[in-house]
Amino acid sequence: MAKPSGRDQQMRARIAQEAARLMADEGLHDFYAAKRKAAQHLGAPDTRNMPRNNEVEAALEEYQRLFHGEQQAQHLQALREAAVQAMRFLAAFNPRLVGSVLSGTAGRHADINLHLFADTPEEVSLFLMEAHIPFEESLKRLRVAREEWQEFPGIGFRAGDYPVDLVVFPREGRRDAPRSPVDGKPMQRAGLDEVEALLAQG
Repeated sequence: MAKPSGRDQQMRARIAQEAARLMADEGLHDFYAAKRKAAQHLGAPDTRNMPRNNEVEAALEEYQRLFHGEQQAQHLQALREAAVQAMRFLAAFNPRLVGSVLSGTAGRHADINLHLFADTPEEVSLFLMEAHIPFEESLKRLRVAREEWQEFPGIGFRAGDYPVDLVVFPREGRRDAPRSPVDGKPMQRAGLDEVEALLAQG
C-alpha cells in the first residue's frame, strides 16, 4: 500500500480543520456530513484523503480553544448545569450523559444527549406528559456492534434554553453502550455523580 504523500496528508488535515469549523460554527452534528461538506468547500469533493472522525474531533477541540476559548468554556458549563437538572428530573430512568456535552467539545449548537433506561418507552412519554412538558418522538439509529445497527425510541424536549435529546433503552441495556461515532468504541456514559463532579471542576 502506497504511503500517503505530503500533499495528501495536508489535504486530510485541511478537511479535518474545515469540518471542525463547520461543526463549531454552523451546527453540523454528523461527522460524515461535515467531512463531505468540508471537502466540497476545499474543491476536493472526490478526494479519498478523508480524515477519521477522531481527527476531526481533535481539530474541533483545537478550533474551539483558539477561536471560542472562554465563551465555549462558559457555554459548556451552562450545558452541563442544564444536563444535571434534566438528569435529576429524569432520575427514575437512570439517566446517563453522552456525547459532546460529556466530552467537552459541545459548541453553541449542541444538544444535551441523555440515555435513559425503562421497561417501555411509553413510561418516559407518560412521565413527560404528566409533567406538562412538550416533547417530540422519533427513532434513533445507533451502531450496536461493528456491522450491526439498531433503532431505539428517541424523545426531544427543551430544558430552559437548551434542547435535550433522549434515547430510551431497555433497563438491561445499561451495560451495553452503543458504539461512539468518533472512534467506534462503546460510548462513554456518565451518571449524575460524574457530571456533578465535572461541574465542580469548572
